[in-house]
Amino acid sequence: MQRLEGLNEHELRRQLVSILTEQKLGLVWERDVIARDEAINADVVLPEFVEELSCRGDGAPSDQYQNLIIEGDNFDSLRLLKSTHANKIRVIYIDPPYNTGNKDWVYNDSFVGQNDKWRHSQWLEFLYQRLELARDLLTPDGVILVSINDENRDRLGMLMDEVFPGMRMGSITWRTRQGSNADQSCFLSVDHEHVLVYGNPGFNFNGFDKSYEMYSNDDEDPRGDWRTSDLTLGFSYKERPNLYYPLKDESTGAWYPPNPERIWVYASEARLKPGQTVQTKTMEEFARLGQILFPKDQKVVTWNTMEELLAAIDAGEVPRAGKTSTLRRDLPGLDFWVGKPVGFGRPAFKRYKADLRNQTQPLSSWIVPSFEEGTYEAENNLASATNQEGARQVAEVFGDRAFNYAKPSSLIKGLLSQASKPGDIVLDFFAGSGTTALAILELNSEDAGSRRFILCSSTEANTKEKTKNICRDVTAERIRRIINGYGKTKGLGGNFAYLRTSKIPPEDARMDSTDEQAFHLLSLRNTLSIRPYPDGPIKPVFANAELAIVYLPQVNATSIKALTALPQSRLAVYSARPETVAEKLETIEKEGNSYAIGDAILMGQAGNMAGAVSEMGAEE
Repeated sequence: MQRLEGLNEHELRRQLVSILTEQKLGLVWERDVIARDEAINADVVLPEFVEELSCRGDGAPSDQYQNLIIEGDNFDSLRLLKSTHANKIRVIYIDPPYNTGNKDWVYNDSFVGQNDKWRHSQWLEFLYQRLELARDLLTPDGVILVSINDENRDRLGMLMDEVFPGMRMGSITWRTRQGSNADQSCFLSVDHEHVLVYGNPGFNFNGFDKSYEMYSNDDEDPRGDWRTSDLTLGFSYKERPNLYYPLKDESTGAWYPPNPERIWVYASEARLKPGQTVQTKTMEEFARLGQILFPKDQKVVTWNTMEELLAAIDAGEVPRAGKTSTLRRDLPGLDFWVGKPVGFGRPAFKRYKADLRNQTQPLSSWIVPSFEEGTYEAENNLASATNQEGARQVAEVFGDRAFNYAKPSSLIKGLLSQASKPGDIVLDFFAGSGTTALAILELNSEDAGSRRFILCSSTEANTKEKTKNICRDVTAERIRRIINGYGKTKGLGGNFAYLRTSKIPPEDARMDSTDEQAFHLLSLRNTLSIRPYPDGPIKPVFANAELAIVYLPQVNATSIKALTALPQSRLAVYSARPETVAEKLETIEKEGNSYAIGDAILMGQAGNMAGAVSEMGAEE
């Protein structure tokens, strides 16, 4: 029941609009839009950089951490990222709680059990709030991939249709295990999960390299390598009557009846209306270009009367396309074939390698289990181990099963190899054991890529386990060992900054935020990375030959002098006292210099100084 008592006029209007306009056919759950609005705007979320939990990789000095692990409620982490990474993240992969009723997730600091009558509504609202924030992080060609079990696949799909309208691309099926009857009273084993795919219009999977083994040029065609290809479409003559016509080989005079179940793929000039054009060439044009390969050595028969033709049809002595007779008593235009030489072979198309529109094959929606690889043709499929691999990989790092339900790295790596490019940022805001980061590090190692990861993980502390910290002790620790190496396993290299989210009421942000928080917020906003807090009166956030972006923690003669001594001709200056900075600079501004001045916390959080910085030439 949505609450109406105690609302002011604006909130009451907002609630009534929701009630009157948002009720529709589809997914409905208990939600409070006022509470949702209040939650999103409740605080300013700032980053706290924890250097002792961060990882430089192999102990080498570094002035920048490219990857991030964020500890805290992922709702707060996403609010932070919305102020720093909006439209910057190309791939999001998440494996959210599946709402199984086995207390697999926490809502409002309490585990949600199977007997909670609001379980499904709480789960949907929990995900809705987070997915809505995540949507605004995607690049114009970005994609979000979401793992889900069979039980909740439909609910989640409808929810994502609401959050990501028009972005549904499909789903991928993953075999989680071999046949099992565990907990299946009906003797139906659910051995698979789904990965829902929602992407912006510019997104495409990378696909698989095409095999060109079937291309050759035995006839020394000057147009290059070619192969034979089918000349039909999967429609019947009733569905596409305009593409059901006789085809003639002008060089021999032989005629070829069309397959009534698979009509010709190209239109005939004889069937075009006056002034009508086609997107590609007609069948006759392709024939004149030599791209229709007519059979050479074949049976050719002429039936001089209709009686002879019908007798041949009844005897089955007519041309066939596979198992389908191309001439039958029930087909239209049988009289056309009387008195004409009819070829029993099937024409084919001469397809040139140079004419291929894509250099890759599309990804299949079926992931082949590793134990079935090689047992059937699967050139365009990903391959993945079952969920047993995920548990084993975590145990190898920690010596025991420190985290349950970890996905196998082969699954995540396969998905990210298809969805990401070498320079992308990949976000996982249900990071769990950190398998997404492992997949990114392995991909970078293989293709020398510079993909970055952002992992968001909570502590999962509760009243019974107050000191529990999954993010620190599992997520970050596992990735630290993978980067630096463990046991006899060599490290993959890399780094990450460990951050904690800090929430401050907006009215207290200027007074209660620290200089370090302001600097790191600006670093994320302008460079998408973290640097240790620098020494000196001014704190450089970004610099190139012409532009410097700096933070001034104190506005005094020393800091203003250091600011004006910078060699760059354009300066973007952030400070908690922007008016004072502007006044100081007016009296000593150097000729030819230009300044953009903004509030360190409020403008950094909202990102509304981005336009000024971009105009000045920041290379974000």
